[in-house]
Amino acid sequence: MEDVYVALRSDILLGRRLPSSRLQLNELAEEHDVSLSVVREAVTRLAGEDLVEATPQRGYRVRSISLEQLRDLTWVRIEIETLALRQSIAKGDVTWESNLVGAHHRLSVTPMYFEDGRGNAEWMTAHGAFHAALAAGAGSPVLERVRRQLYDASELYRYWSGNLPNHPTRAHVGDEHKGIFDAALARDADLAVDLLTHHLEATARHLETIASEDGTNEATDLAAVAD
Repeated sequence: MEDVYVALRSDILLGRRLPSSRLQLNELAEEHDVSLSVVREAVTRLAGEDLVEATPQRGYRVRSISLEQLRDLTWVRIEIETLALRQSIAKGDVTWESNLVGAHHRLSVTPMYFEDGRGNAEWMTAHGAFHAALAAGAGSPVLERVRRQLYDASELYRYWSGNLPNHPTRAHVGDEHKGIFDAALARDADLAVDLLTHHLEATARHLETIASEDGTNEATDLAAVAD
């Protein structure tokens, strides 16, 4: 089941399966050469991460995305991630620092995109590990579980903000990560929180700008921007 789950999750986050698109379980079972129960378990797990939506009597689909949802998600994520970061800076030990150094180094040397413009799954993994490392010193499994769920839900928006056609990717992401990293290691909680807040808001602002330029209605699924 794990292989099917990982493959589907990657397809969703890298845009190979578009927001609101139906997930045909029989076709997925045939594609991955597994039983229907294995596919259903993987899709149910993705639904628990808010990457897939289950509709009664209509099956499953990739979650829809909208500006209203994005704004709400961004606000809540900022509250949770900055709380976790403050706690990590206050309580994190040398192991937290070492893990954070390693996570940032891996992220900084991993390209976000391939030369043909496709998103790099390895960068997405490194990006997730960096944000997890920032929060890991808080020492709260509950806080980390909530943080991870919000992060996973936001990745679909991050993908669209950087990969919609005819729009530039957001610049200075690497510099933002470096600033947060430096402030965290310096134990400057106020600066680190300010930089993390800016970082999380930037993707939302970028996507809102794109949607506005394309005349997308706020209530409309943002996948329409890519049509």
